[in-house]
Amino acid sequence: MRKILLSSLLLLVLFGCIGTTPLKGLEQKPADFMGKKITVSGTVEDTARIGSISGYTLTDGTYSIKVSSQSLPAEGKQITATGTWMRDSLFGYYLLAEE
Repeated sequence: MRKILLSSLLLLVLFGCIGTTPLKGLEQKPADFMGKKITVSGTVEDTARIGSISGYTLTDGTYSIKVSSQSLPAEGKQITATGTWMRDSLFGYYLLAEE
């Protein structure tokens, strides 16, 4: 019974990570992902809203990216976000999150 429980937990962890793009790759080789739809996971930091522009930083503890989003999750919350990897002359590389 214990083996089945441990195996199930391992599969849940492995399949929960499939399909997400590591923040390390986005930070180290951002041009490789330009214009692609990606999914990322991490902890929300530094939320900001200035007029119609809003966003936050998403971090895994070592690497971080900027996310442009209409909704602002609570700082410290663990989330998964999907969107298009973009580049702007003012903000650099960022994820334009789907709402």
